[in-house]
Amino acid sequence: MTTRELDAAGVTDPGLRAAYLRSRELNARHGRTYFLATRLLTPDRRPAVHALYGFARWADDIVDALDGAPDDERARALDRLGDDLARTLAHDDGPGAREAHPVARALADTARRHAIAHDLFTDFLASMRSDLTVTSYATYDDLRGYMHGSAAVIGLQMLPVLGTVTPREEAAPHAAELGVAFQLTNFLRDVGEDLDRGRVYVPGDLLAAHGVDRALLRHCRDTGRTDGRVTAALREFASLTRAAYRRAAPGIAMLSPVSRPCIRTAFVLYGGILDAVAADGYAVLHRRSVVPRRRRALVAADGLVRVAAARLTDRRRSPGAPVEAAPADRSYQEVA
Repeated sequence: MTTRELDAAGVTDPGLRAAYLRSRELNARHGRTYFLATRLLTPDRRPAVHALYGFARWADDIVDALDGAPDDERARALDRLGDDLARTLAHDDGPGAREAHPVARALADTARRHAIAHDLFTDFLASMRSDLTVTSYATYDDLRGYMHGSAAVIGLQMLPVLGTVTPREEAAPHAAELGVAFQLTNFLRDVGEDLDRGRVYVPGDLLAAHGVDRALLRHCRDTGRTDGRVTAALREFASLTRAAYRRAAPGIAMLSPVSRPCIRTAFVLYGGILDAVAADGYAVLHRRSVVPRRRRALVAADGLVRVAAARLTDRRRSPGAPVEAAPADRSYQEVA
């Protein structure tokens, strides 16, 4: 995160600046698609988005990256993170809050600046804790219940940062659905990796309808073989995911014009992962499908054009405001 971004966001405290930098680092390292889209936001909005991503990523890493640790140890780590966040939210970054984890400090500051409801963070951490004990979902409705906390609330957290041109409650269902669409995409892409962690996010009744169970998935993963039944189940799961994108799509036009290029870019790139999975023959048990670099660059270029147009329009509406060029810094170019 550049000094210019932190200055634009009004983040002046050295400790907080360091906390935001830590969140940005996590975003750049682990969320290539998401980070690329974030570069299309105005500088004052970027630190908040990095803070939201950084906290979510850190919690997810506690659940996934510590697989060698007992469940109770990981649960305690999540509890400590939750306690850090509660302390920083309650004490307005006082002396005790300054001892909290950097991602909690940055998130709490973002929540205060943008008036983000605290229960969204509570629901998120509840879903993270469930990953320690729940390893499968019987139905799509069951999976949707989990994704309320793990994905839908992320979209709702983003809305106050992005801004809307409609009442926020009108845009909220679409924002929540976009979070769900992104996570369903990740679930499809990561079927093999999640299976290695002992989890299956594709609903059990969907798998069973195609004659698939966990044992068959494990067999295919271990032997490198494909199976038509697995392919058919994954193709249906992809259809469910595309339906979530369709429900989310109307919400993009409800966002502030200067924020739309960011979300549209994320929408297109994440949707492109579904295309890559299909092009790979739904071989997600054996390899991770990725959007080709050229495709990412083309989508990013289109986003830059939209950013320039949106900011020019905004400039015409507010003649006294300075004009800022579309982002073209090195970090953006590297991700694209």
